[in-house]
Amino acid sequence: MKSFRIPLLAMAAAALLAACHAPESPKTIVQPAFLQPGDRIALVEPSFAQADSAVAITTAILESWGYETVVGKNVGKKHAGAYAGTAEERAADLKWALEDPDIDAILCLGGGYGAIQLLEYLTPEDFRAHPKWLIGFSDITVLHAMNVSAGVMSLQATVGGIMSRFHGEDPSSLALKDFLAGNVPAYAVPAHPLNIPGEASGTLVGGNLCTYVTLEGTWADYFDTAEGDLILFIEEVEETWHSIDRLFNMLRLTGRLARVKGVILGQFTDCPADLDYASPEAMLVEEYLRSMDIPVCCGFPAGHEFENNMPLPFGATAHLAVTPGGATLRFDL
Repeated sequence: MKSFRIPLLAMAAAALLAACHAPESPKTIVQPAFLQPGDRIALVEPSFAQADSAVAITTAILESWGYETVVGKNVGKKHAGAYAGTAEERAADLKWALEDPDIDAILCLGGGYGAIQLLEYLTPEDFRAHPKWLIGFSDITVLHAMNVSAGVMSLQATVGGIMSRFHGEDPSSLALKDFLAGNVPAYAVPAHPLNIPGEASGTLVGGNLCTYVTLEGTWADYFDTAEGDLILFIEEVEETWHSIDRLFNMLRLTGRLARVKGVILGQFTDCPADLDYASPEAMLVEEYLRSMDIPVCCGFPAGHEFENNMPLPFGATAHLAVTPGGATLRFDL
């Protein structure tokens, strides 16, 4: 395991200026290279701090897969009782990992909250300089939106802290291992009573609903920056049903659903019921999605069910087909 040193020189001023102006939508999106044995994966903590043991265990897992690991300088720091260092420190680690040409992929150790604080310290150019897979979920949705908005595909998948809990032997970790090696999944999802049949293709965007809704008006708003038709993935954790309604309705009221041609509903974990619907999925389908006349796949295995959180390449062209017998999702990679 290697460490590094990073100079922090005049990073914030240029990034603050860029954060005020949305970039032009990229004409094409770059697919990062899949990994080869010996490639280097950086471990960073962009949001809440993770257990100290997560770094050592995650390092051992990745090295058992044949990769070299490099740990961010500020990993292990604490700020305000929850964050993995100050926003400047967390942004510095991410900026280093993005810009270092000898880093081949970036694995976030955890989510929680705090990634949105990094937006003002980073620019699209930081993500475009050396395209690479950026891996994580939940609060890491912010970073996926930044990566895709800069024109680079990004990978929703498990994080180091979760991998370490299961010592890399859970389905989520093994699916990530396969993806990084270039084994692109083609998903078959069982039939669900709330599914809406149909077929659609478009750029896959989304992630944690309450996280990407807050990006409206920034340079990292998927709905402004991603090209063409969209396939929207949604998952949520610990939000009440009325909060989920509010968040999705905000997407509708602001016109951000205009290019959405298909919806994939993932896991809604520990979301307290406070409205009279059968489920959060039933609420979204009954109140919004059915009237959109687009295919909807429910029960996709991604989100906060940690052992069963399958990789999704945001920014890739996705093909969704929903029939009475189930749904399929494949990617142009």
